[in-house]
Amino acid sequence: MSKYQYFLVKQEDRIATITINHPPANALSSPLLRELSLVFDEMENNDAVKAIVLHGQGRFFAAGADIKEFTTVETGPDFASLSEYGQKLFDRIERFNKPVIAAIHGAALGGGLELAMACHIRLVSETTKLGLPELQLGLIPGFAGSQRLPRYVGVAKAAEMMLTSEPISGNAAVTLGLANHAYPEEELMEKAYELATKLTKKSAVSMKLALELLSYVNNHSYEEGVKKEAELFGIAFDSEDGQEGIKAFIEKRAPQFKDR
Repeated sequence: MSKYQYFLVKQEDRIATITINHPPANALSSPLLRELSLVFDEMENNDAVKAIVLHGQGRFFAAGADIKEFTTVETGPDFASLSEYGQKLFDRIERFNKPVIAAIHGAALGGGLELAMACHIRLVSETTKLGLPELQLGLIPGFAGSQRLPRYVGVAKAAEMMLTSEPISGNAAVTLGLANHAYPEEELMEKAYELATKLTKKSAVSMKLALELLSYVNNHSYEEGVKKEAELFGIAFDSEDGQEGIKAFIEKRAPQFKDR
């Protein structure tokens, strides 16, 4: 029995699997997003977890925001507050100190794609549909989709996707740089776990530092980024794992990282 209403969470071999479980379409309601924040609290405080796989139960990864909930919002400022909460949560995921892999099947539309874009790595099934169809409702993306999508596919393609509301396939997403790899749907989770297993072999210290540097790309200048890289390079060297990695290389053996 899960302690969460909208998620199934399991842990095995230092990999945590977070499964969105909100049938039929895994719509991202406000209560679901608040609970997702609690799930990430749990992940952050669990030293046994080194990598996270996020995916959806049923037919979809997440088919979008909860449109029915929109009818209960009374004012524009209230709607803006809903947007800001989702933005802050997805920013947190993007800056999370452990790698988050989104394994996306079926569809990731609207808020579902915005959630996927906040993850560090995206694996998709070949036929997955990915898009931001909000303009069909006379709305616009609200969880930073308008800002993240152009980073991956460029401004011109993002404009086409948003203004036409037409989704792209998983294969096209890889070609455009929106996803890392596309697989037949029946292989998707196996491939996600293969990748996550590779990550568990790395030092948690160096992965955290690398993810921190990647977050610098979006928010700081090149000069600030390389200055931070030099600082964290020194921290990595001083860590037990950094010393172990150097020693293991010299001794021509596999490193035994302690995540310290």
